Amino acid sequence: MEIAGVSYTYPARGVRDEAVAALRDVTLRVERGTRLGILGPNGGGKSTLVKLMLGLMEPDAGAVRVLGRSASAARRAGLVGYLPQRITAEVDWPVSVRQAVAMPLATRTSPLVLRDRAAEAAADRALGLVGLSDLAGRPIGALSGGQLQRAMIARAIAAEPSLLVLDEPTVGVDAAGQQRFADLINTLHTELGITIITVSHDLRAIAAGSDRVACLHRSLHFHDAPSGLTPAILAEVFAHDVEAVFGRVHVEAHTAAECDDPSHEHGHQHGQYDGHGHGHDHGEGAR
Repeated sequence: MEIAGVSYTYPARGVRDEAVAALRDVTLRVERGTRLGILGPNGGGKSTLVKLMLGLMEPDAGAVRVLGRSASAARRAGLVGYLPQRITAEVDWPVSVRQAVAMPLATRTSPLVLRDRAAEAAADRALGLVGLSDLAGRPIGALSGGQLQRAMIARAIAAEPSLLVLDEPTVGVDAAGQQRFADLINTLHTELGITIITVSHDLRAIAAGSDRVACLHRSLHFHDAPSGLTPAILAEVFAHDVEAVFGRVHVEAHTAAECDDPSHEHGHQHGQYDGHGHGHDHGEGAR
């Protein structure tokens, strides 16, 4: 996936409102097979970027390309799987887990009998990967929250997409659940060789299942391995969240080489701030 110079501004909602700049000149290249975590605060433009990556919106400037195609064309071709942040409508369907997972595949092959068999076979393969084979015949509405999430991941990968986008997949999940989720993502990555983009405001969730991390707060502040994140980068990206609780604060962040205080302990930092998004933006929150 290539995101090149992408900007997006939401128009004013009323005569007294101002337009909201959600993204500004975001450039990001995601190599095939990478597990990328996009980290940022609520209101930092993550949801807007997800919609652009899925081709649900078009940028005001720049372009998003998936395997050489526009984002919308890639999604229509089944190259992109997606797990939304909120799963609601699916639990009301009067269908089994297998049927819910197979639904997106129902129109991909013909004739009808072969189509149904192929869709069910693909659904069973996906359910096996997420560890739900024994629940394939259960009503989708009878699953627990964690089981439902796994079923929807199976639904997202059943068509064997090249890219899987996960939007805030660990919201409300405890540390043990986050580790189980990271293990699942690692399994999918190993078995399918798929490119996985996880979008979250949770640093632990991002670091646990990512080869590379991009920090986003309207602009791109960092793109490197998780080990390259520094307190200074995180302080800048999440400055508005901190201010909302404590007011404006100064965060002292330094590397081990800069510190002469023997009481401080430091880990190794291998990445560095890449120069994107130096300025602070104190406008209204973006989507």
